[in-house]
Amino acid sequence: MNLDNLDSKLNNQFAILICGHGSRNKLAITEFQELTNFIQKRYPKFLVEYGFLEFAKPSLVDALDKLKDLSIKKVIAIPAMLFAAGHVKNDIPSLLMNYSSKTGIEIIYGRELGINNLMISAACERVKDVFRQNNTLKPEESLLVVVGRGSSDPDANSNVSKITRMIVEGIGLGWGETVFSGVTFPLVEPGLKNVVRLGYKNIIIFPYFLFSGVLVTRIKRQSDLVATNNPNISFIHAKYLSSQSYVVDTFVERIEEILNNEGKNFMNCSTCKYRSNLFGFEKEVGMVQESHHDHVEGLGISCDLCDSECNGACEIQNQIPTHNQEKSNLGDGDYLEHEHVQAYQHEHNHHHHHHSIYPNSKHPLGPVTLRLPNKDQILRKSVENN
Repeated sequence: MNLDNLDSKLNNQFAILICGHGSRNKLAITEFQELTNFIQKRYPKFLVEYGFLEFAKPSLVDALDKLKDLSIKKVIAIPAMLFAAGHVKNDIPSLLMNYSSKTGIEIIYGRELGINNLMISAACERVKDVFRQNNTLKPEESLLVVVGRGSSDPDANSNVSKITRMIVEGIGLGWGETVFSGVTFPLVEPGLKNVVRLGYKNIIIFPYFLFSGVLVTRIKRQSDLVATNNPNISFIHAKYLSSQSYVVDTFVERIEEILNNEGKNFMNCSTCKYRSNLFGFEKEVGMVQESHHDHVEGLGISCDLCDSECNGACEIQNQIPTHNQEKSNLGDGDYLEHEHVQAYQHEHNHHHHHHSIYPNSKHPLGPVTLRLPNKDQILRKSVENN
């Protein structure tokens, strides 16, 4: 497409908005800004802005207000998300539609990054970096563990498993397994405890994440626990995706899909729990999809416990009683890690008002294992008594 002609046609009233989740971690925000700068370099004729759903500024509404004040009439909004789960299907489009209806600005919503040759290549390059840095490692003698974010949407979770297999076959690794940092199962620690039984002496752990943050740090900390009990195994950490060149190319591809197809955008709905009668998730078919982040949009909360990259201090040092300790029937000294309390109360409130309960929320290898040692039933009591 001739961008100069498009620029002239739209009379400088066109912009691109990169929609992020947001993080308390300063490095994650810096990395997001760097990614946006790379995208801006690909589109020098157009204004590229960014905004966040929560815990960072500018909010998506702040970014849209800025574009409106600049007389922008048409916005291409691209979700900076790996897969289409709740944020991509509910929160971001609901917010964008509400803003568009109130202001009259046309907003065209693009696809998530998803699975394509570019994202697979980006992931493979991160894993190949491990072998470039250690010539003694052999792919066929190494086991790959890909760590996904984890979601209550099985479609998004299954995509992480597909990424794992594509890397294994692309590089020729000995074996591949998939674990998750939260929400679903298996979590990192119980997952790795099963993986070590396979007998591989080299285990490569690859966080399939865009940016740094508390979840990436959690992966390292939990894998270190397993490594301590398995000194005969070498645990090697690959870098998360960040602004790998193929990732930037994928954002450009998502923008071009809209530019070249007059706004037509097709999502995969065949295994979407809101559209198909997916086994185990039948109650969510046709459920109203709306934003659940109204109460945290625009909260510019950054973590002051870390200098730059997350060190996990917010999970280790900030272990405090739950806000509903008495209501939850927790005894003296019973507590969950602060972030986990907030996350589970946050999710529970969403489920109470909008969602069905995630059917695997009490899986023994899943989120119930996030409680502290010897604090049995705390999480269950906290949720059931709220």
